[in-house]
Amino acid sequence: MSNFAWVTLATNDSYSLGALVVAHSLKRVHTAHQLAVLITPGVSEAMKNKLRTIFNVVEEVNLLDSKDEANLALLKRPELGITFTKLHCWRLTQFEKCVFLDADTLVLRNCDELFEREELSAAPDVGWPDCFNSGVYVYRPSLDTFSSLMQYAVTHGSFDGGDQGLLNSYFSDWAHKDISKHLPFIYNTSSVASYSYLPAFKQFGQNTKILHFIGTAKPWLQNFNSESRKVYIPGGYQHLANFLQYWWDIFCEDVHSRLSADMSDLNNSRNNNEKRNSSAPSVRYCEIPPPPKPTSQLTNQVPSYPT
Repeated sequence: MSNFAWVTLATNDSYSLGALVVAHSLKRVHTAHQLAVLITPGVSEAMKNKLRTIFNVVEEVNLLDSKDEANLALLKRPELGITFTKLHCWRLTQFEKCVFLDADTLVLRNCDELFEREELSAAPDVGWPDCFNSGVYVYRPSLDTFSSLMQYAVTHGSFDGGDQGLLNSYFSDWAHKDISKHLPFIYNTSSVASYSYLPAFKQFGQNTKILHFIGTAKPWLQNFNSESRKVYIPGGYQHLANFLQYWWDIFCEDVHSRLSADMSDLNNSRNNNEKRNSSAPSVRYCEIPPPPKPTSQLTNQVPSYPT
């Protein structure tokens, strides 16, 4: 079994569904490596069991444990709670090397070549290209690095209040030291970038390997019609139509169809919050998911940019 792993994070059941889509998108492109997910106590027991059927490793991070180093740090910097949670990926020392993926990413093509890169490899952030975007990055698990990051966070904090600011400050030489650690933008193509520089997206978007749904265009915030098998694309996001549709194809075929009855609260969450822009996927529109497609059809099922 591979000693490398793809790692993601889920802080509640809704984001666990996003994590499951990430995992299945990796399986569809036949990754050779293991899948790991960090979870918090906000994930239900039923969802934990579901995650264990897909991920090789499900690691719970409990910041309320008085013996946890992160909890001691939080006493000084409580505003960095979610940031500390993500840093726990460095504690997965059973793996030699990992690639972290945010739960709002979608893998479109096999990217196993990323494991040939060294720590810390990442793609430029569209808002400030001298910073990397922390939605996708290559790293080496290490308790020493974890401890050092924790201490840095407590001492310096984060200039943006989140993990991206902290990691960019800690790995401060990323912008200029080693160009081999600059991942091409196709490994973390921002949905915001595709809108702000549409001509480039039309020219190069078909080469995207990992799409990152940054901002309000989260797939699970969109409505899906089970009769037409189509996702409703909000105004201003037509450039993402194929990608949003692919996310929902995976969700309906590989995730929702396998949810157990004791996850019924997820089915009701959108009904109760639809008008309030719920963060839970609209599974109500997916009561009759389409049958899974043959593997041969899934391998190259990559959205093309709509002309």
